[in-house]
Amino acid sequence: MTSFILRGLAPATFAPLFLLDDAVLAARQIQRLTVPDDATTGFPCRVSLVDARPGEQVLLLPYQHQPADSPYRASGPIFVRRGARTPALATDQVPAPMLRRLLSVRAYDQAHRIIRAEVCEGTEVGAWLQAGFDDAAVAYVHIHHARYGCYACSAERA
Repeated sequence: MTSFILRGLAPATFAPLFLLDDAVLAARQIQRLTVPDDATTGFPCRVSLVDARPGEQVLLLPYQHQPADSPYRASGPIFVRRGARTPALATDQVPAPMLRRLLSVRAYDQAHRIIRAEVCEGTEVGAWLQAGFDDAAVAYVHIHHARYGCYACSAERA
């Protein structure tokens, strides 16, 4: 079994957006939201890989998660928490919020084509990634929230 590491998005990419006013954000198709007091899930941050807590400010924005020059080029909505930081994840660690969700895992080759894919419970993702990276043709993996289809994070060999 090959070890993996999960990668959230770089916080520096999004921090300046929190300084913009709502009109400028709206012109960029970005919404500033405050997580409702009754929310327990539903606002997963793609930088910190944790769920935003009630009362926290988040941005909901379009993000090109697959920028490769291939037929699989793709973008979709993501949430980012104000002040989010890169998590210090251990090798083979799947963050707790991901463990309780249904996830879609998509393995890409060097030509950025999907060569393996599966929908599985978050508790099964670690084993899937370890087995998937045993295949030398797998260059990297993208993980998505299966129910809404939103990009969650990427995985690479450790």
